[in-house]
Amino acid sequence: MAAALVLLPRGLCCRRCRGLLRTAASSADFPRRSFLLLAAPSPLLPPRRLPPPLPPPSARPFSSDSGRGRRKKRAVVVVGVPNPLMWLRTRLYFFLIRAYFDQEFSIHEFTEGAKQAFAHVSRLIAQCKYDLLEELVSKEMVQILKEKLSLLSENHRSALAADMDEIMYTTAGDVGIYYDDSGRKFVSILMRFWYLTSADLPDETPDGTKVFQVVFGDEASKETKRLLTANYEFRREFTQGVKPDWTITRIEHPKLLE
Repeated sequence: MAAALVLLPRGLCCRRCRGLLRTAASSADFPRRSFLLLAAPSPLLPPRRLPPPLPPPSARPFSSDSGRGRRKKRAVVVVGVPNPLMWLRTRLYFFLIRAYFDQEFSIHEFTEGAKQAFAHVSRLIAQCKYDLLEELVSKEMVQILKEKLSLLSENHRSALAADMDEIMYTTAGDVGIYYDDSGRKFVSILMRFWYLTSADLPDETPDGTKVFQVVFGDEASKETKRLLTANYEFRREFTQGVKPDWTITRIEHPKLLE
């Protein structure tokens, strides 16, 4: 007795910080899975034939070939285990800032503003535009930058600049609240940034520390980026009558700007 094949388809989810420096996958294409069942034909009905298979499409409408000039969105996951004591300490300080200094303070809004400030200031540093830095960075830090940048090569200076789209991860580090002898009140927040750069850097820095590399694409069109870190400390005076401006008082680019 002849048998007929029956095909059964299967499987028919910011507002910017006030006064901050005064500036500044695709879903998986799950294949449609199907399986074949062998069934005996009914004696009353003639065997059913499967329709001829459709020819494969000449081009995939959502493939990389059809999207001219389109680049797949790159993703870099920075994995880290935060210190629980440091995490609790920073949250406590954020609560104190809202309770005693600024009721509208938001760490989310501050982080977004800090990212914009980091991208803007890092470009000015790479271009050695000290006159523009004086309104954003403390005078002491500008003088330190002048001394350190004079010793860097052009490639190392260009690696200091971070583009907003290349900032992969941002987190708050140490937070401080303190008073000086005259009773002025200050808040400082250290922000840590991880960003990508296309600057031509050696695999080993002069001090022997390895620089992380990230490769995108296949062998034919691969693009190599370096994953670098930077620490920027923002300070603001909360004394009554003082302008609500954040100033960068500390800049660190490990492996580049020591």
